Amino acid sequence: MHRFLLTPRWWGINVFVALAVPVCLFMGTWQLGRFEDRVDSHKEAAGARPADQVAAPLDSLLPVDKNTSGRLASVSGEYADQLLVPERRLDGKSGFYVLTLLRTDTGKAVPVVRGWLPGAADAARAPAAPTGRVEVTGALQASESAGSKGVYASGGLPAGQLGVIGAASLVNLVPYGLYDAWLTVQTPADGLVPVPAQAPSNTGLDLKAFQNLGYTGEWFVFAAFVLFMWFRLYRREVETLRDAEAGLLPGPAVQEPPAAAATASATASARPAE
Repeated sequence: MHRFLLTPRWWGINVFVALAVPVCLFMGTWQLGRFEDRVDSHKEAAGARPADQVAAPLDSLLPVDKNTSGRLASVSGEYADQLLVPERRLDGKSGFYVLTLLRTDTGKAVPVVRGWLPGAADAARAPAAPTGRVEVTGALQASESAGSKGVYASGGLPAGQLGVIGAASLVNLVPYGLYDAWLTVQTPADGLVPVPAQAPSNTGLDLKAFQNLGYTGEWFVFAAFVLFMWFRLYRREVETLRDAEAGLLPGPAVQEPPAAAATASATASARPAE
């Protein structure tokens, strides 16, 4: 009864199932691994507290990656140009960052967010940076981009304001080299509110993470669907063969032989009309 499994049609079905199921399981496992990696990265980023770490020299932590983002970095130099970063939210309130460029001994400058103030950006409210040589310790952050969360990327800001914190947006505003990173001071002075360090990109439980989880379920469902359809086709084939053996299937219509049909037609023509 199961010889139909060796027919060319069923060979094609079986080969498709034998290939599709492992592929679906592999893709589902891979997507699940991506989700677990994001969960682990989120735990590491959330568990790291700058206050619990020993500050390291800035140059030793560059370039910024998932391991160094949020680490305490120390650097010395003299404060130079000061800018305001408007429309930054903190604890549900709108305000602005006070950002000052720190020129280091290397000649390059690192942007330092000295703190946050509520309300509209106003240079008169921003306290002046300390003069002379200073030692700054802050949480290391990667440069922002136009797609970073919370940035003001529309442009058209007045002089002295900056929408995106990064070397790319500062290179045309200052006449000296820049580090491709910035620091946020965790213990600011002059009444400024500290700006907490942000988790590195692609480490949070964001929409992408839950997309990976959704794709995991989809691939496993695809594998189960392929097996279900194979079983349904197999069961229908077996039932059809059993019905045929039991004589339950309707047979072909019986046709009259051509000679008998011609005789009947001639007889009908010779019969006189009533």
